[in-house]
Amino acid sequence: MLLSSRLRLLLRWLALILLLHSPLLAADDALPAQIRDAIQLLFPQATRIDARQGDVPVYPVYQLNELLGYAFESTDHSSLQGFAGKPFHLLVGLNVDGVLAGVRVLGHHEPVFLHGMGDKALHDFVEQYRQHPLSRPVVVGGRKPDSSDGQSITQFDGISKATVSVVILNESVLQSALAVARAYLEGFTSAPLATPRPDLYEPLDWQQLLERGLVQHWRVKPEDVEQHLGHSLEHYPGMLHDQAFSELFFAYMDTPMSGLNLLGEQGFARLQDSLRDGEQAILVMSRGSYRHVPEDFTPASSPSRLVLVQNDQAIELHDLDFDNGTLLNQLTMVPADDLQAHIFRIKSHAAYNPAQPAALQLNVHLRRNHLVESQLVLEHPFEPDPALFEIHQPNAASKPAPVWLRLWQERWWQLALLGAALLLLSVVFTYQHRISQHSRAFHLLRGGFLLFTLLFIGLYAQGQLSVVNITTLLLALVEGFDIRIFLMDPVIFVLWSFTFISLFIWGRGLFCGWLCPFGALQEFIAWLGQKLRLRQWKVSEPLHRRLQWLKYVILLGLLASALLSQTLAERLAEVEPFKTTITLFLVRSWPFVAYALLLLGLGLFIHKFYCRYVCPLGAGLAILGRLRLFSWLKRIDACGQPCQHCRNRCGIGAIHRDGRIDYDECIQCLECIVILHDDQQCVATVSARKKAEKSQRKAAAGALIYRG
Repeated sequence: MLLSSRLRLLLRWLALILLLHSPLLAADDALPAQIRDAIQLLFPQATRIDARQGDVPVYPVYQLNELLGYAFESTDHSSLQGFAGKPFHLLVGLNVDGVLAGVRVLGHHEPVFLHGMGDKALHDFVEQYRQHPLSRPVVVGGRKPDSSDGQSITQFDGISKATVSVVILNESVLQSALAVARAYLEGFTSAPLATPRPDLYEPLDWQQLLERGLVQHWRVKPEDVEQHLGHSLEHYPGMLHDQAFSELFFAYMDTPMSGLNLLGEQGFARLQDSLRDGEQAILVMSRGSYRHVPEDFTPASSPSRLVLVQNDQAIELHDLDFDNGTLLNQLTMVPADDLQAHIFRIKSHAAYNPAQPAALQLNVHLRRNHLVESQLVLEHPFEPDPALFEIHQPNAASKPAPVWLRLWQERWWQLALLGAALLLLSVVFTYQHRISQHSRAFHLLRGGFLLFTLLFIGLYAQGQLSVVNITTLLLALVEGFDIRIFLMDPVIFVLWSFTFISLFIWGRGLFCGWLCPFGALQEFIAWLGQKLRLRQWKVSEPLHRRLQWLKYVILLGLLASALLSQTLAERLAEVEPFKTTITLFLVRSWPFVAYALLLLGLGLFIHKFYCRYVCPLGAGLAILGRLRLFSWLKRIDACGQPCQHCRNRCGIGAIHRDGRIDYDECIQCLECIVILHDDQQCVATVSARKKAEKSQRKAAAGALIYRG
C-alpha cells in the first residue's frame, strides 16, 4: 500500500517533469509557427498557449493551469504607421502583474533598417522592454536625466539615424500594452472621469488660494532629509542648513478657480489653447537648496526630479515651455522671492483623474563627490478639491494624443530654422536678378547655403528627400491615403511641401541645386576636384543628351516595381546613395559604401555625375517641374548667337548651343544670371563696351585732327 502510494507520487513527479520539458500542449497547434515560437521566447515557462480570443485580442499563456500573462500582436491594437506606410508588426508579452515580458519584431518596412543598418539594432532596442513595468513611463533617446532615481522614469537608448522609427515603435508597444492591460488586468481600468466645472469661479488672492487648498504647499526641512539619509547634509556641496531643503507650491491649472486666478484671463485662455484634447496641466513652483528641476533643465522636456503618482502608477510630466522665463511675471499675486516656476502637461493617455487620490513625488539625487551619491524619494499628497469637477462615467479609454503632433512639437526649433532658410531661399529666387549683380556676395551666399543644406538639413535633421517617398505616396493613394504617415517626419514633410509648391513656380532646380544634401555634397566634391586641378572629363553633346534619359528609365522601373512588390522597390531604391552617405554616413556594408564612393569619385571628374544621369528623384521632379508657371532665367539676343560663355560655364550641361535653357535638367545654380549681370563676363556687355570705347577713341581722334 505504501509502495503503491509512493509509486503514484513518483509517476506524478515524472509527468510534471516531462510536461515542463515537453513541447507546448495541443491547445496551440492552430497557432502560426512564427507566433508560437515568439511567445515561447517571451514566456519560457509556458506549457500552454490558447488561441487568440477576446474583443481585445490576446493569446492567454499558461504554465499548467496558472495564467502567466498575455501575448498579443501590436497590429490588433495600434494603427500607427511608419515611413513606408506600414505599421510595425510586433508581438508583445505582458505578465499578469503588469510587467512586459518582452517584445519580438515579427515584421516591418522601415527603410533605415531594411538593407541599411540591418535589423540587429532594432532587435537590440526592443530588448530594453524585457521586464519593464508598464506603469513606468518610457522616454526614448534624448539627453539622459542626471537626477533621476531610476525608479519612476525609464529612458531607453534610441537608435541614431532612426529616431522617428523607434518613437513610432515605442508608441505602438505602449498603446497596445495599455489597451490589453485596461481590458484584462486589475489596477489599469479607468476610474470615473472628472472634468473641471467652467462656471465655478470667484476671485481669490494668494492667501485665500493657499487656505482653500487650490494652491498646495509642501515644505521639506533639512532635518527631514537628514533623517532619511541617516547623516548630515553638510557633507553635500550646495546644501544650506539655514533654509528649506525644498519648498514647493503646486496647483491643478485646468479649473478656473486656480488657473484663472493665477494666470489672469489672457494667460488662462492661452494655457487652454496650448493643451490638446484630454490633456491637463499643473503648475509647480519651488525654492530652496533642491528645486523641482536642476539648473540645466531643458525646456519642453520631462523633469527627472518630479513625477505624479496615481494608483501606484507613475505619470510622466512634460514641460509646456509656457514662457517659463516670464511665468512668474504673469503670476501677479505670487510672492516671487527666489521662486522657479514651470507649467507641466499631463498627456491624455496617462489617464490621470484629478478627482482621485494622487501624490507628487520628488526624486532626490545628492552627490557628495564623484564617487559617493545618495538617493531618496519624497512624496506629498496632491488632491484637488473634488467639488471643482463634474464626474462622468467613462464610456471608453481616452484616446492618446497623435504621435506625429508630439514629434512636431519636439522638433520645433529645427522646423523654425528650416522655415527661416526656406524663406531666405524664396527671397533669393524671387529677387535673383538683383542679388546676382553682386557676384562675390552671391557666391558666398550660395556656398554657405549649400553647407547648411549638407550639415543641418542632411546630416543633422535627416532631411534627405528620396524616391522612396514618391513610391510610398503612390502606394498610399492606391491602398488608402493617410496623411499621418507623412506627418511622422516633420522636416521631410516641410521640405516636400515646399519643394512641391516650388515646382510650379521655379521648376525642379530649386530643390536639386539648393536643398538636396547629396547634391550639395557633390558640389563640394566638384569644388575639391577643381582645387586639386584634376582634369575634368567633358561628355560629348550627343552622349550627354542620351545619358540624361537613363534617370527616367530608372524612375519608371522603380514605380513599376513598387506596384508589384514593396520589398522589391525598397531594394531597387538603393540606386540612390542617399541612405549610405547622408543617413548612415558610410557606416554600412562595403558594397553600398563602394557604390557611393564610386559615384562621388566620378563627381571629381564629371560635374554632378549622379544628378545628371542617374537620379530618379531628379527625374520625377523634372516631370512635375514642366508645369512651372514662369521661366525666370533671363536670356538676351546674344545668348548662343554667338555667345557661348554661359553654356561653357554650365557644369550641369543644361544650356543648348542656341542659348536656350533646358529647365528639365537645370539645377538653377544661377551662375548664368551672375554672368549676365557681370560687365567683365557677359560677351554682349563686353562687346557693347568695346564698341563704345572704340567710338570714343574715333571721336577723340577726329577732334584732334580738327584742332590740328
